Formats: sequence, C-alpha cells, structure tokens
Amino acid sequence: MSTFFLYTSPARGHLYPMMDVALELRSRGHRVVVQTLADERDAVEAAGVEHRPIDPRIEALPLEDWQGANPLAALRHTLARWSARAAFEVDDVRRSVEELAPDVILTDANALGACAAAEVSGTRWASHLPYVLPVPSRDAPAFGPGFPPPAGWFDRLRDDVVWKVQGLAGAGALTPLRALRASLGAAPFQTFSDLFRLPPLLLHRTAVPLEYPRSDWPANVRHVGPGLWAPLGAAPEWLAESAGPRTLVSISTEHQDDGAIVDAAMAAFVDAPGTTIITTAAVDPGRFRPPGAHIRVERFLPHPAVLPYVDLVVTHGGMGTTQRALASGVPLVVVPWGRDQLETAQRVVRCGAGVAVSKSKLSADSLRNASEQARLCREGARRVAAAFAAAGGAPEAANLLERL
Repeated sequence: MSTFFLYTSPARGHLYPMMDVALELRSRGHRVVVQTLADERDAVEAAGVEHRPIDPRIEALPLEDWQGANPLAALRHTLARWSARAAFEVDDVRRSVEELAPDVILTDANALGACAAAEVSGTRWASHLPYVLPVPSRDAPAFGPGFPPPAGWFDRLRDDVVWKVQGLAGAGALTPLRALRASLGAAPFQTFSDLFRLPPLLLHRTAVPLEYPRSDWPANVRHVGPGLWAPLGAAPEWLAESAGPRTLVSISTEHQDDGAIVDAAMAAFVDAPGTTIITTAAVDPGRFRPPGAHIRVERFLPHPAVLPYVDLVVTHGGMGTTQRALASGVPLVVVPWGRDQLETAQRVVRCGAGVAVSKSKLSADSLRNASEQARLCREGARRVAAAFAAAGGAPEAANLLERL
C-alpha cells in the first residue's frame, strides 16, 4: 500500500474533480489523504477519504476577480491572490509531508505554493488541471479571450500579442511567487504558462474534442477526461413528476456576481412549456422571485442526480457543470461570465455541443433563441460524452499516478 497526498486550492470546482481519483486510489488499497476546504470535511470523509483542512489564511483570500474593471485587471487580481496564498500552501504541504510521509503528492495546478513545495520535497509528484490548458500552441488560440483556433499567420500573430500582453500584465503579480520559489530552490520560470510544464505529470481533466487538438502538447500532459464526482444526493421527488422538457440553469459555486443569468432565464422561460430548474449556488436564492410554479429555484441540487431528467443546461461556463452536462450527453447554452469561461464557451460551440451567448448581449430574447438552437446540438454533446468515456477517467489517472 502506498500513501497518496492530494492538495487543493480553496475551490469546490477543483476539489470535486480530484475526488474521483482519490476514491479510485483508495479502492486499490492505498491510503489517500485530501487537504482542502475545512467545511468539506463531512463530504470528503463520507466518501471514505481522510481529510485535512488547508490553512484558514488561504480561505481568507478568496478570488474577487469579478470586481476587475477589465479582463487584464481580473487576471492581475487572480495571479496576485494565488501568489499571496502560496507561502501558506508551502507550510501546509511541508507539514503534511513530514507527518504523512506520502509516496506521491498530487497538487491542484492553481495551488502555486503547493506545487513549489511538492517540487522540492524529494517526493514524487504530479499536478491536476481541471480546465483548459493555458499554454501557447501553434494549434490553439491564446488563452482567455475565447478566440477560435488560429487559421493562419494573422491569427498566430494575434495570439502572440495576447500572450505577451498578458505576460506583461501579470508580471508584477507573480513577483512574490518568483521570490518564494527561489527561496525554496524550485526551478525558475519565465511566464505563468511555464508553471504547467514543470510537473513530471499533469493530469488534464478533459479530452478532445472539447479541448482543441494540438500537435505540440507538452510532454507531461495526459488527458484522462473530466472528474465528475459530487457529494451524494438524490433528485428531489418533484423532479420526476415535473413536466418536460426540463432545463437546468446553473451559476457558479464560487461567487462571481453572475445572478443576471438567473434573471434572464426566468424572463426567457416564463411562458415556455416544461420545467426550469435553477440552482443559484454562491448567490442567495432569496434574491429571485420565480414567475410561475414551473420555475423552481434552489441553492443546491445534486447535478449528477438531476441531469438524467434534463434536456438542456444553461450555465456560466464553469468546467464542472459544462463537462458534467456533456458527459451526460446534454447540450448547453453557455453565458461566459469571466475567468476561463470564454474559453469553455468557444470550445462547446466548436465541437457542436451547444450555443454561446455573450454576457453583453444577455437578455430574455437572446437566451430563449439560444436555447432553441442548443436543443438541436444533442448529437454533438453525445460525441463529447463518448470521447470523455474513452479517455479513461479516474482509473487511467490512478494508473498514471501509480506508475510514478
């Protein structure tokens, strides 16, 4: 039996995709310890995995990039916040390695300090990436704006400019991380993208065709399909009895002020046949007043239990909800709100699995029209579901980690 130590950033959208790997390793007889959000102890332990809380000072540094005046300001905030957490993550990992003596460390790619500590620990390590890969490629567009793949020299020039502008914008925010890594004896890096090339193994939790195919994948990247674990829960009794078609509207579990999607959905589907199920997650559901009994508003519902009943998902474009819907063969309307969501939306459209609506053009009419179009994309969603299944999932991820 080996000991596997898994470390996550303070985000359920990063913990949950890692949990299926934890459970697979545990099922093979290994000891598995997950260090993550303190209030996820019950969910982790109920799944049969050991839990350790991350330093509370990390949880006291939430992402507030949604307040940024523009995408570059949001990027600077994100990188600065990740850098600010890094020293606390180093202490967490050092303490856990000393106490657990793990054989393998698996770090969340967003936990930059944890990655640095794992790199210099003398223990075999890997990293876990649950969103699209932000590394330059001749075949993929620059990360962030949601461009389609480059079709010629002009697009590649565009992408080079975007990467350089992003690098300049984020350079100051990463200065503390550079100093921390130097103090630890970790490898230096030139750009943020370089950090994804450093782990001996990067478990990429998606697969082509949702991710763009590349001829120049970094040698450490392995696609194993999405992590689809969620805390146990049953679909509400009323769901099976509700009228179809059924639409699930879901916004972010990490606050990014995207409640306008819910407002637009209630207006768009006020006279629509069937049932609209809305989960508000990080937004107080009391803010919303459903215009009819056919529109249900809840803070949380177990999406894995709900999706078998659903014909369409409307989402902000978080990779968790997006990939869970596609793994069930359900098409999407994506209204990207920030972070990596423009990239997710473009990929959904490119693989024929759904429709995107710009945040700036969101309205009842635009959402209603997009929903009608997206319902015709079920075949594209099913193709993605088949590709996800073929990627191997948690068993393949566990195979790769055991080989370390």
